[in-house]
Amino acid sequence: MIRTNSVKLTVIPALAYRQKLSAGDASLVVLRADSTQPGTALISKTSGDPIVSANTPADLFPVEAFAEAMTLTAGLPYHKQGKPKLVAQDLTDEPEVDLIEDAPEEDEAPQQVVNVIDSDEYLAIVKAYTDKNGKFSYDHINKEMIQFAHSSEMVGRMLAAGDSEETIRMFIVGTKFRNISGNKDLTDEEVLAIAALLDEVSPKGVFKDLNKELRTMMGAAKRM
Repeated sequence: MIRTNSVKLTVIPALAYRQKLSAGDASLVVLRADSTQPGTALISKTSGDPIVSANTPADLFPVEAFAEAMTLTAGLPYHKQGKPKLVAQDLTDEPEVDLIEDAPEEDEAPQQVVNVIDSDEYLAIVKAYTDKNGKFSYDHINKEMIQFAHSSEMVGRMLAAGDSEETIRMFIVGTKFRNISGNKDLTDEEVLAIAALLDEVSPKGVFKDLNKELRTMMGAAKRM
């Protein structure tokens, strides 16, 4: 079933749609076929203007694209929750069609499909670690992860058992992301996908400080 809640932009080769978040806010999501990083913006409840998320790359998603998306999606229904599929080959000058479709049946093999993480969870995490100046804070996210690592009894048991750095980091990040997003069913694959999107725009790697601290903690555990 093809929905009629997405639009094709002219400013950039992309699709856009509106989505209602679980907290009651509304957002704009812009999808490019040439990037796994979605462009996202909260819609201000006071001004009605798009507030572009701090980790949305400005070179890929200019402000003009969100302004056009606001205009073109006005009055359209919200996109339903789920992982939209973006068909890259359709972002051409072909006749206009709606390109955000329901997930295909198992026996269907979509061509050139780009999977984008569900923006409700992604935006909730971005919002949680965005400071008062609208900047996504990698220091903040690492500080919270490190604090959790030191306070968690489970992390202590994993360190004592000699679990790998990757396993311990997956537990820490997964637990925090599930709590922040409110989605306890968020899979490890989805957690990694969100982390990858954050890492794509980080100049130093999103969990560099956490990784460093984990190695220190693992070294201390081995000496005990």
